[in-house]
Amino acid sequence: MEIVTTAEGWQFLLRWFHFLAGITWIGILYYFNFVQTPFFGTDLGGQARSPMVRGLVPNALWWFRWGAMFTFLTGWAIVLWRLHQGVGLGDPYMTKILTGGVLGTLMWANVWFVIWPAQQVVIRSAETVAGGGTALPEAAARGARAGLASRTNTLFSIPMLFFMGSASHLNTLHNDDNDLVYWVIALVLIALFELNMLVGAGQARQKFLGTVSGTIHAGLGLTLLLYLIGVIVN
Repeated sequence: MEIVTTAEGWQFLLRWFHFLAGITWIGILYYFNFVQTPFFGTDLGGQARSPMVRGLVPNALWWFRWGAMFTFLTGWAIVLWRLHQGVGLGDPYMTKILTGGVLGTLMWANVWFVIWPAQQVVIRSAETVAGGGTALPEAAARGARAGLASRTNTLFSIPMLFFMGSASHLNTLHNDDNDLVYWVIALVLIALFELNMLVGAGQARQKFLGTVSGTIHAGLGLTLLLYLIGVIVN
């Protein structure tokens, strides 16, 4: 029964809940971006869009946003636990975990403060139209904003998962000497992608997120850049 009688057991349970919540969250994120959105762009998907937005999407968004919340809470609980154990902020392990944590926190904020509020407007508009009314005038713009935020989260998820996984495996990546240089460059790069989403939808600089392949390539590119920065300043 050491799983509930030892600190190591409780730490394992915390990580287990973190994994469960994260798989739920990221799995639905990938469903939205890799399956649902392309389907809505087809003739059949266009016909099915309204009933799906009114029936399926609200339920998916419930699991989506609460998966994000529990991933966020358990993730930072793990970080605090490791700090309590004496792992310093400058430790190579912590640098990699916090790189993923920064990306994950932005993703969580995008879910709760951009995607969910915008999708509430989209759902309400679909329900109004289904009831014989007219679409809410702000629904299209809010839907585009939610879509761009969702694509940005998909982009962020790729380096986020890379750095979370690398913390226990890429032991030669990062050291204590140049963390400040790494963080300045890394945070500027990450902020540029986040600002790209916040500035507005439909502009030319956001076209690379207009397709699934473009989003994946951008995510892989950001992963490579952050990795190379860590190697160069190491």
